[in-house]
Amino acid sequence: MSYLPIEEYGIIGNMRSAAIIGTNASIDWFCFPHFDSPSVFARLLDSEKGGYFTIQAKGKNSHTKQFYWPDTNVLITRLMTDEGIVEITDYMPVGNEIKGQQDYKIVRKLKSVHGDMLLNVQCHPAFNYARDDHETVICDKGASFHSATLSMALSTSVPLKTAKNGVDTDFILKDGDSVVFIFHELESREASPCDLPEDNAEQQFKNTIDYWRKWLSKSTYKGRWREMVNRSVLTLKLLTFEPTGAIVAAPTCSLPEGIGGERNWDYRYTWIRDAAFTVYAFLRIGFTEEADRFMDWVIQRSDECRDSDTLQIMYGIDGRHTLTEETLDHLSGYRNSKPVRIGNGAYDQLQLDIYGELMDSVYLYNKYGSPISYQAWKSLSKHLEWVCEHWDGVDEGIWEVRSGRQRFVYSKVMCWVALDRGIRLAQKRSFPGDIPKWTKIRDQIYNEVMEKGWNKDRKSFIQYYGSDTLDASNLMMPLVFFIAPNDPMMVSTLKETLKSPDEGGLVMNSLVYRYNVHETEDGLSGHEGTFNICTFWLVEALTRSGKTKPEFLEHARLVFEQMLGYANHLGIYSEEISERGEALGNTPQAFTHLALISAAYNLDKALG
Repeated sequence: MSYLPIEEYGIIGNMRSAAIIGTNASIDWFCFPHFDSPSVFARLLDSEKGGYFTIQAKGKNSHTKQFYWPDTNVLITRLMTDEGIVEITDYMPVGNEIKGQQDYKIVRKLKSVHGDMLLNVQCHPAFNYARDDHETVICDKGASFHSATLSMALSTSVPLKTAKNGVDTDFILKDGDSVVFIFHELESREASPCDLPEDNAEQQFKNTIDYWRKWLSKSTYKGRWREMVNRSVLTLKLLTFEPTGAIVAAPTCSLPEGIGGERNWDYRYTWIRDAAFTVYAFLRIGFTEEADRFMDWVIQRSDECRDSDTLQIMYGIDGRHTLTEETLDHLSGYRNSKPVRIGNGAYDQLQLDIYGELMDSVYLYNKYGSPISYQAWKSLSKHLEWVCEHWDGVDEGIWEVRSGRQRFVYSKVMCWVALDRGIRLAQKRSFPGDIPKWTKIRDQIYNEVMEKGWNKDRKSFIQYYGSDTLDASNLMMPLVFFIAPNDPMMVSTLKETLKSPDEGGLVMNSLVYRYNVHETEDGLSGHEGTFNICTFWLVEALTRSGKTKPEFLEHARLVFEQMLGYANHLGIYSEEISERGEALGNTPQAFTHLALISAAYNLDKALG
């Protein structure tokens, strides 16, 4: 099989793990039992060894169409040939259907809408990132697959036949008939595939539909881009790890930021940086429970810091601290993009900006959600003292460069945010704290950024002190109220950023690069695409400047509308977009969908 484009994948899930399903009805990525567990299917990262679960039509002129059942995360793939039409309904049971790990299932219901169709089903697990061998056992209720550490089953009424490393069976689905395939865990090697009748699957389907529709009905967003906002928040919910409230940055790992390159990272973890965006996006459109859960997770990470410790930039979804990075050299990588990485070596980097994002999220939550506790404040105020001592140091910055530390402008701005929000919170809630000291250092940071973060020749804020290159993260400056959106310095930075890369800017046909890789040494080789979140940051920065410059507001709407056109057929975004308009990087990416919701909310409000 040749690799599908990254944009041709959809997602289903149960808030524990997720399955990535192509337009060809092939499940090419699935980790069990959790997002960050070893993969069972990983054809995304190796088309030969990775493992997959596919259902194909064998008729003439076969083609497919894929869409979500309205207002749900139930995915429909329609197989169409000259002989007829079959619909595959893919979902994972959610809500009350889940009582334990044994209930983590992938359900694939097939129905012949029209005609008799010859179909082929292939299920080839590849346990532990295709490192573990397994045996396949056929029985009258399906098949079971047993590795040294995990046993999975494919339950179905279709008689299955063994093939190398799995099953490969042709069967005919008669006009009007239906059949179900259920992929699930077995309690032991001795167990047989469970008897999971179709009427049970039908009830689970109805319950799953009801769950998603009831959940989405909590949304308060009624603006211009309701359908895209709904799809974004449904996608974000799928990326939530329900046992802890954490949100993974993406459910995949090592999908490349440049085809054939080395910019391949594992995003199945939770970044502190995402905190403010997550809390803001959820609270703004009515999902207070999700904001509550994620804020609890963030506060727990803060509580874990001893007096001499700092926050990590990221953690495991269960809160674990060590995310050791390793390469899987036996896998070829997506379209030969090596190395394939699991774990993330950036977990022990120093990134000063995370304290700003932490305090901003707490401030927003205290304002729009629920008042924080005194114990939470005690934990948080320790970080403010740490920022006072360390803000003027060097760090790896928001983009996790591997070329050495700098004094990044964005990092300094977010240190200012940390102290500013801490001061506001202490004053609003009358919490104890050294406000005179925090205020003095906050103002010192502000003056330094204005002096050293500004390049008089470029007439723009720049990436780090002494540099002459731009950075899209500086678009956040008016969004966090560091500078007024109509301040001449910010307007000039916007105008410089809006230039094409050939002219020294960062924007190509409304799409925004995070920085110019040819001008910035980040410790990595190769190219990368435009960053989707940066494009939405540009929309917000233009929106805010549009209050006094109407031409900027009109430009913001144009950029936003154009960006919506780069979503895939399901309304999903990966991390980046290539020069050819293809999706790059891990998919779907939470950060992008969070930024879409925020941009849609604020742009709609400004236009209203």
